[in-house]
Amino acid sequence: MTRWGRRIAGDTTTNGQIRHEDALKADGTARIAVAVTVFAGVCALAAWSGRADNAETHAAWYSIAPPLLAIVLAFLTRHVMLSLGVAILVGGFLSAVPQAPASGHAWTQGVVATASYLTTTLSSGTNLLILSFIPPIFTLVEIVVASGGFAGIVVWLLRRVRSRQSAQLATATMGLLCFIDDYANAIIVGSMMQPITDRFRTSRAKLAFLVDATSAPVSGLAVVSTWIAYEVGLFADVSVHLGMGKTGYAMFFDALSYRFYCLLMLVFVFAHVLTGRDFGPMRTAERRMPAEGGVGTADTEQAVQPLVAGRALNALLPLGGLVAFHITGLWIDGAGPARLADGGSPLSWDYWREVISASEHSHFILMCAALFGMVLAALCGRLSGSLAPSALPGCVVRGVRRALLPSIVLVLAWSLKHCCQHLGTGDFLTGLLAGRIPPHWFAPLLFLVASLTSFATGTSWGTMAILIPTAIPIAFALDGNAYGLTTTISLGAILDGAIFGDHCSPISDTTIISSVASSCDLVEHVRTQLPYSLAVAAIALVVAYIPCSLGLASTWGLTLGAATVLLVLLIVGRRIHCAE
Repeated sequence: MTRWGRRIAGDTTTNGQIRHEDALKADGTARIAVAVTVFAGVCALAAWSGRADNAETHAAWYSIAPPLLAIVLAFLTRHVMLSLGVAILVGGFLSAVPQAPASGHAWTQGVVATASYLTTTLSSGTNLLILSFIPPIFTLVEIVVASGGFAGIVVWLLRRVRSRQSAQLATATMGLLCFIDDYANAIIVGSMMQPITDRFRTSRAKLAFLVDATSAPVSGLAVVSTWIAYEVGLFADVSVHLGMGKTGYAMFFDALSYRFYCLLMLVFVFAHVLTGRDFGPMRTAERRMPAEGGVGTADTEQAVQPLVAGRALNALLPLGGLVAFHITGLWIDGAGPARLADGGSPLSWDYWREVISASEHSHFILMCAALFGMVLAALCGRLSGSLAPSALPGCVVRGVRRALLPSIVLVLAWSLKHCCQHLGTGDFLTGLLAGRIPPHWFAPLLFLVASLTSFATGTSWGTMAILIPTAIPIAFALDGNAYGLTTTISLGAILDGAIFGDHCSPISDTTIISSVASSCDLVEHVRTQLPYSLAVAAIALVVAYIPCSLGLASTWGLTLGAATVLLVLLIVGRRIHCAE
């Protein structure tokens, strides 16, 4: 109902509105009660355990308060920047005030400490290089969209769509091709594929699922995307702090083998499209589709929007140039030619892992690749005549505006990390948990913690920012202060758990964008998608994360997971029979 409709109907729905407001107040009160109870309980347990184990000889128990407060506030407010900012401020006070709580100088020192965390972050050349990558990559996306590049890819795909199955397959394929950014992926694929999926009687709920299930997983896995600088930056920071001797890119590539949820979700998407099998609420939505004659949600009256023609090369050339520039730069900087001369094979995964690990200027190369791709996108748009010169400033402004949020979150995440290092959060947790949690259970447990945190907060990036600096030191200690199996699996578990929780959360930005772009009701999207996400997460946890933590090779874990996905579809799923 529109804003004006609500005003007209206000007098007749007063009682219903009052009940709805009372329900919201009750829900808010319950959330506050749960958050306060969890915060107080965990702090009390940490204080008791710390004294019992003499952990305070290395760090005080209240060193856990800043990251815990960030999680609790994010759960309550659903504002990551506010939550991280308050946590940093509290951490600054905890660094000085407990020693002399009645001293005004101590409180002043707390403010100074808070400022020092931010200045330390912003004075790092590596951090600035990572931040400099984000605006041009978002601008590149805006230019490609404005020049019709993604629309051209869609038009090319649609020439090959002949059935309901091929319409869904084209949607999933578009989700893979738009790897550069999850927001752009959801908006482009959802809005552009909607007319064709409607034509071949695919429900809007199925379209929203295909869009949502390929956006964040693909962007999170891609070697070049708006996610990579964020993930690599967090990894590099914790590597330097712990003295791992690994670059952020090397850790990212090592973790790829243990990104079971993202990889298995992509397997699930294509397997369920190719087999034509659905289950749960999604099957009901698909069965209802033929009777509705072209749409599958409450948005039945919305007119189908025509596709805007474009040139596929306007997207393929800039994205291909971006990837080629980036890989070539890493190859040269990592002594790839010399390793090739020594007998290395470019077809070997170990060869590329060694080359990328040896690259000492990966962040600078990433920034240059983004600028190269942005310039190439502008040239392609101009040469093809599909991008007016007057449109370029608007693309830049929109790109920079979109880059502000992840940049600020990243700065706050780094600052919270400095705060935790100053307070000794990692040392306290390591001393407290290292002897109590078997190493093979830590990564699966971390996957669950990341999932719950991301689901409650609706943000995968915020979850990564909170958990990577605090949990990876524990994994490192469980590995005997070495970069071993537990640490590597834990890296993948945090990233995947964050994406899984975000994928299920009704307050997640990508969930909302996917439903809006697909013209699907948000509740319907969450209700139909949730069983699929839970099924894939359960398979990833039971069949992959736990066995691989016990020593099973990651390739076997992924193989068993993929086989289980197919088995579940064949046993639980049912085909939808309708005239296409």
